[in-house]
Parts: sequence; structure tokens; C-alpha cells
Amino acid sequence: MAKAVRFYETGGPEVLRYEDVEVGEPGPGQVRLRHVAVGLNYADTYFRNGTYAIPLPNGMGVEASGVVQAVGEGVTNVEVGDRVTYTGFLNTLGAYSTERLIPAAPLIKLPETISFETAAAMTMRGLTSSYLMRRIYDFKAGDSILLHAAAGGVGLIVSQWARLLGLNVIGTVSTDLKGEIAKAHGCDHVINYSHEDVAARVRELTDGVGVNVVFDSVGKNTFEGSLNSLKRRGLMVCVGTASGPIPAFDPVMLAMKGSLFLTRPALADYIADPAEKAALAGELFDHVGSGRIKIEINQHYALQDAVQAHRDLESRKTTGSSIFVI
Repeated sequence: MAKAVRFYETGGPEVLRYEDVEVGEPGPGQVRLRHVAVGLNYADTYFRNGTYAIPLPNGMGVEASGVVQAVGEGVTNVEVGDRVTYTGFLNTLGAYSTERLIPAAPLIKLPETISFETAAAMTMRGLTSSYLMRRIYDFKAGDSILLHAAAGGVGLIVSQWARLLGLNVIGTVSTDLKGEIAKAHGCDHVINYSHEDVAARVRELTDGVGVNVVFDSVGKNTFEGSLNSLKRRGLMVCVGTASGPIPAFDPVMLAMKGSLFLTRPALADYIADPAEKAALAGELFDHVGSGRIKIEINQHYALQDAVQAHRDLESRKTTGSSIFVI
């Protein structure tokens, strides 16, 4: 029988349950998918703790890779036996499972150059990195970025991609070990925010000018420092709230700090159009398949260990990407 991680109430990692589930046959527009690897993302904790409100009980996880076992009526984008990966939001919730039914629309065919484990580790992070590098800002060689959580899954991909574009990358980390990892993956400079003033250090590294763009996945604890790190008319990209939601603020503050721009993008809006999703995925797969960008899978878990996986993730014990191996 198929297994899945589900939850019946919001709360800490302990609310996750590993249980038997019936899968059934795919309906119109659906496929039955056998998972080989499943991605662990910080966004998963937002569903679990209630930050993202969803009906309960429900499944957990939005990213996985596997093999199509059966297709429902009207499915034309994939066939039985296809190697696929996917990520999304509500339309893909339930990825923490050995087998499942899923709409066919989010599925992306995997080239032979990409393994199932690599796909599960990078589909969400990789597509996020792809739109951050190729859609958010018109980067030019020599531009500077401040990248928070530089040793995390998205951070390691963005820093490598930024290096390919000739950018000056300043990364923030919480430990010296993570700093070494970030430097090895493309960061020109690393700031340990546990004992350094990020904004002051950024000004030192940029001769007082500031950076063109800040990618901030931390939120509440770093928001003001991120704004203070930007050059005049720089762009603040809020890509996550690991430390909590950003407090309410008066937009006039953006003017006072240099006519700054601010955006809070969501991956779903950059992969909603099939052609754009294919373009972003194609460039990502090309970089990874050729070895120009390496995906670091530094934590492997069994699906039944989802509680521990969430604890490790939230305590910032992880680096790079984490996956469940089925």
C-alpha cells in the first residue's frame, strides 16, 4: 500500500503523520505517479504551521520526481513511463508520498542528464533561482547583489548562476562553515550575520555605494538591514520569511532610503505560463546537466522521518538541498 505524510492540525513538526493511503486510478487530466525522490522545502513548514492556510486534513510537500504509472482521460503532455518532476503550490500539495494522483499540467519531463534525486532537490529551488536571475532584474556584468542564506538550497544555486553572469556576490551566513560553503559556490564575499553588521559591511565592500539587488529570504530579522544595503534606486526582493513576517511599514521609507524598489514575487506567477515555465526549466536543466551549476544534496531522509527533517530545517542545521528518498 502507498504511504504518505499527512497532518490533521497545524503546529510544530510533531503534527506530521506517516500513514497508509489509497491512491486509486487517475481521473480526467490526472496521472498516477510513483515517486522516486521528494523535495524538502522551507515552504512546507508554512503549510504545516498555518502560515499558509489550507483545508485540513491534508498532505504535505509540493515538489517531487518520479515515473508516470497511468494517465487519465485528456492527458497529452506526458505518457506512461515518462520521467518527470514537478513543483507548484496548492495544485501539487501532497508530494510527501510514495505514490499519488496529481494533475498532469504541472509535470515537467526530465532530460536523461538530470537524475531523480537532483530533480527533487532543485525543481522548486532551481526554478526560483531561474526567475530571480532571468526575470526580476536586468543584470549586467559587474552588478552587485546581497544574497541572504547563501549556503541554503536557493542560495547555492543563485550564487553559482550569478557567477556565470559576472556579478559581484555578497552572501550572508550564520556560521563560518556555511561561509566556506558559500564561497566555494560563487560568493565573492561572505558576511557572518551572527557577529557582523550586514549593512555596514556591505557599504565597506561596495565603497559606500550599496548593492543593486538584495535577495532576502529571511524576512523580519533582516528587512531593515537589507534596505540599508541597497544603492540608490536599488531593488529589494523579498523571497521568504524564515524569521517571521515583515512588519508593516510606511512606503515613504523607501523614498527616504534612496527611492528604493520592493517586490514580493511568487514562483507560481513565473511558471503559470507553460512557455515561460519551459524556458526557465530548459535553461536550468542546461546549466545543471552541463555541470556549470552543481546541486548540493547535503541531507537525505526516509519519508517516515519527516518530523526530524522539519526539525533540522527549522533549526538551520541544513545546508544546500534536502530530499526524501523513496
